[in-house]
Amino acid sequence: QVQLVESGGGLVQAGASLRLSCAASGGTFSTYAMGWFRQAPGKEREFVAAISRSYESTNYADSVKGRFIISRDNAKNTVYLQMNSLKPEDTADYYCAAKYARFGSTTPFITLAYDYWGQGTQVTVSS
Repeated sequence: QVQLVESGGGLVQAGASLRLSCAASGGTFSTYAMGWFRQAPGKEREFVAAISRSYESTNYADSVKGRFIISRDNAKNTVYLQMNSLKPEDTADYYCAAKYARFGSTTPFITLAYDYWGQGTQVTVSS
């Protein structure tokens, strides 16, 4: 069983940056592809960014492409989401997720079909 704990959310002004962290425990972090999703009030959870198990292939939602960067540090069992040039429409609860992937997988999974989810961290961007 993998536990995921997000941190780094907060209230910022438009144009600011935040870095979210997601610490994993209880499993072998390097065997998982990782993803970030978000859910705004009254909306469905949506894909933000993903990184593969191997070779750190990444994928981003069009709405964050060029502003957000996902990365992972297998030595620290942590995945990060660097968020730059934040906009009010980025306001949401942000969730990290883990999905077991086969050895050598370079797929950054973009659907909600992940195996484990964190509890989320809130990001609020004021205009």
